[in-house]
Amino acid sequence: MEGVLQILRSIPIPKVYRVRHHIESPSIDDIAGEVRTQLKQAAVLKNVRAGQRIAVTVGSRGISNQAEVVKTLVEELKEAGAQPFLIPAMGSHAGADADHQKSMLEGLGFGESYIGAPIYSTMEVVQVAETPSGMPVSIDKYAYEADGVILVNRVKAHTAFQGPVESGLVKMSVIGLGKQKGAEICHELGFETMSSRISEIAREAIERAPVLFGVALIENALHETAEIHVVPQEEIEQRELELLKRSKELMARVPFKALEVLVIDQIGKDISGSGLDPNVVGRYHTGYGSGGPDVTRISILDITEVSHGNGNGLGIGDFTTQRAYEKFDFGETYPNSLTSNVPVSVKVPMVLPTDKYCIQAAIKTCLLWDKTETRLVRITDTLSLSEIEVSENLLAEVEANPLLEVIEGPYELSFDDQGNLF
Repeated sequence: MEGVLQILRSIPIPKVYRVRHHIESPSIDDIAGEVRTQLKQAAVLKNVRAGQRIAVTVGSRGISNQAEVVKTLVEELKEAGAQPFLIPAMGSHAGADADHQKSMLEGLGFGESYIGAPIYSTMEVVQVAETPSGMPVSIDKYAYEADGVILVNRVKAHTAFQGPVESGLVKMSVIGLGKQKGAEICHELGFETMSSRISEIAREAIERAPVLFGVALIENALHETAEIHVVPQEEIEQRELELLKRSKELMARVPFKALEVLVIDQIGKDISGSGLDPNVVGRYHTGYGSGGPDVTRISILDITEVSHGNGNGLGIGDFTTQRAYEKFDFGETYPNSLTSNVPVSVKVPMVLPTDKYCIQAAIKTCLLWDKTETRLVRITDTLSLSEIEVSENLLAEVEANPLLEVIEGPYELSFDDQGNLF
């Protein structure tokens, strides 16, 4: 390794400015109050009867305020006399293991002591139908046995494909409720026709689960809850078309057209299904996405603790650290890739000992003769874009963009004695 480090030691790292990114950020102050208002307006609890067992879906994403949303929903269901419980609706995530999926929900704040309802976790599914094109429709065993199912999910752009329906309630009914088996069926033919395939399966799943209604969350670009919508069962597919458009209006991207180097402090399943959101950074792992900056090299420095070693998305980068590599858990990561048929996102990029060498390697290979001209941006993760660091030579672009404001700089990036960023 000494020969490798010798090549990198002299590579200059540009000074940076800290920049504030002003982006549209409507948000809800009273989450519980808004949930109750939406439930009342939609009148979806009128058919809930005392004693009914109601399954509430919860996925693996780090969705802002989702625990409070679910807690409030559980309280309202209990007030109506129902017996609510949670089910992990996350396809093959958490190693496609029932105990791990339950643990992931507890780690995301959905423990029974806070929510007021137990988690019932299984990978067992029941086939309830076939679509007109012959695809089997499967749902979680506990959901099948329940008197009703409520879908709770964030509506947003998908990280691997684009279409009228992407991530949201419809996808939750197919890949979430369908567990690993449902996710595998949906992904079997790739991403080119994924949107229409999800919709076809969902029409059967939503009717036969049986789904009572959905709670759709929309976040702003600061990862705050912008809107909450309670959607009756019969309106889910049509309403989601509108909600997806709204979500995309609020989505932020790295605010530059082209970069040589993008440094991402951390990735994880709590940040995005792909570990990082390709819509934000402009690098897609399936060939069916577009948008965002043109980036030559990406350095990924770490994997979040909440991701429990799931390093899905590491393969989207070009370089990573020894620290991230040691967290990478094959058993947690590979089921997701095998189920989605996307091996590229779990490949291991070049591994360097420290943050500093990881950044220097990206600069070394960025295809510029003069490395001091490297256009570099550093972000915490793809959910955190309100403050970023940008290299000195991007200052003119910052000043020309009314949404960007210099906070301080220029200054050198600070590394500790081990070569890792403070």
